[in-house]
Amino acid sequence: MNIVGAISSFVHVVEAGSIAAAARSLGISPAAVSQNVARLEAHLATRLLTRTTRRLALTEAGTRYYERVRHIPRELDLARQAVAPGMDLQDSLRIATTPAFGRHVLAPLLPAFKARYPGLRIEVIGADRRVDHVQERIDVSIRIQAQLADGLVAREIAARPFMICAAPAYLERAGTPATPEQLRHHACLVLRYPTDGRFLPWGFVRDGERFDAPVNADFISDDVDVLAQLAVHGAGVARLASFVAAPLIAQGRLVALFDGGGAAGPQTVPEPMRIYACVTDRAALTPKVRAFIDYLGAQLGQVGPHGE
Repeated sequence: MNIVGAISSFVHVVEAGSIAAAARSLGISPAAVSQNVARLEAHLATRLLTRTTRRLALTEAGTRYYERVRHIPRELDLARQAVAPGMDLQDSLRIATTPAFGRHVLAPLLPAFKARYPGLRIEVIGADRRVDHVQERIDVSIRIQAQLADGLVAREIAARPFMICAAPAYLERAGTPATPEQLRHHACLVLRYPTDGRFLPWGFVRDGERFDAPVNADFISDDVDVLAQLAVHGAGVARLASFVAAPLIAQGRLVALFDGGGAAGPQTVPEPMRIYACVTDRAALTPKVRAFIDYLGAQLGQVGPHGE
């Protein structure tokens, strides 16, 4: 029996949730996956999975065994890449990012990266939730500081401004806040972070000191682009990443507030968005991941301060 292949089939079944999904991931037939798992159970003389017509579930023994062997397929893949680095750039690259960053920043940059490494097959997973690098086979995730998770190795690759902005029609109707503290008297369009339900704070820096402005949450969404469209249509004041806000400001559809001038004074500005590339551990910094992180950092370093 090919014990490594059997363990790999078992791990993929557990993580994919079904034999069919594991077979697609492994590139073999469902029958082969099922046989591999059956041989492994026979080899161990114990049942690892309980099969019903609707789902598979780990037995108690299966849970213990999975925790001990779940790392083996990934470690073998990393070992293969280590001895054949050229093959690493002929592989797949799975990138997780927020939908807004993927749409506005990453998508325009990926074709040139693909042209540089034509052997790579690139998959982008857009999700505001916290992804599991191991179970979802994520090679690298792009996150902002508020999304950083314990246990990941994070490298800061860029910083972009947040921009506080509103439509001209709203400012004409409600007035223009002169200081961040006056936001409490305005309709604010607030992002609710999907993973824990909290509002992302509106941070500012004044004379080198960071503080959170009080906001009056009139509209709430977990989608940045929804908030941007609400702002464009006069719903209130929004806090948007520069790569979302800058084109709308350039078109005259939004007006930037607290941008270092005017009544707020040059010492009061929105704090920047810090962008990180995250991997599970340093062993996961394979040649393809390093190439992508280096490319993204270089490209973002060439972009203007407002993301143009």
